[in-house]
Amino acid sequence: MILVTGATGSAGSHVVRELLQRGQAVRAFVRDPDKAARLFDGDVEVAPGDFADPQSVRAALEGVEQVFLSGADDPRRVAWETSAIDSAVAAGVRRIVKLSSVVAEPGAAVAFWDWHGRIEQHLRGSGAAAVFLHSSFYMTNVLAAVGQDGRLYAPAGAARIAMIDPRDVGAAAAAVLETSGHDGRTYVLTGPEAITYERVAAELSAALGRTVEFVDVPDAGAKHAMMESGLPESAAGEVVKIFAQARAGAAEQVTATVESLTGRRARDFACFARDHAHLFAPETVGAGR
Repeated sequence: MILVTGATGSAGSHVVRELLQRGQAVRAFVRDPDKAARLFDGDVEVAPGDFADPQSVRAALEGVEQVFLSGADDPRRVAWETSAIDSAVAAGVRRIVKLSSVVAEPGAAVAFWDWHGRIEQHLRGSGAAAVFLHSSFYMTNVLAAVGQDGRLYAPAGAARIAMIDPRDVGAAAAAVLETSGHDGRTYVLTGPEAITYERVAAELSAALGRTVEFVDVPDAGAKHAMMESGLPESAAGEVVKIFAQARAGAAEQVTATVESLTGRRARDFACFARDHAHLFAPETVGAGR
């Protein structure tokens, strides 16, 4: 039995689907059982719960051999995930696969990356067999940058970002969970090339059949827009920091890890844009820009 936390999220949902396709027994740890039922058509065992409820975590771990560990960016993330790791070790889980960030180190400039680094540090000292998946920027994040006018807004400048399709994160994670020989390894997961937001706009234009303009906005303006759209000020500030780091080259590394783990080349942004064109219509994306 494999427990997938964050099972209805951008990557977690694809981990579940990939494991099911491989005939694996999957238990989905979710806050919204109804959403899980809709996503997976009843093909997965659902364990309702929340990282903030340790008893629900312990219940979800009963009889589990492996855990895919993923959660939301939240100031309580370190406490939640380290507690879940301790519970997994106590329950006899033999391996934990931690979904992390392409930059993960204690004291990192971005809080999200610092949290991942601290959790990884705890997992390494837990005694459990562990695998670390350092994922690059998700292609789905681009959705949040499309304004109601159909233009693409981000403080990206000329940053080159090796963004990855969450479907490929799911496939790589499933491959690691299904096979042996990965314990102690860190895998950096990226798309097949590092691209700019100008390139993203061009690929969206081709997929949508209309011109999508990229508008490079200053950090302060981007933070204000994200806050107006409902993102907490602290989170908006961290997203702006991520873009600043990307402009400095922190997200441009490209690896072939997805292909080496899955046997399939990672999808490029053109493929993602074609497959998700319906999500980029102005009326389907968030307001606030």
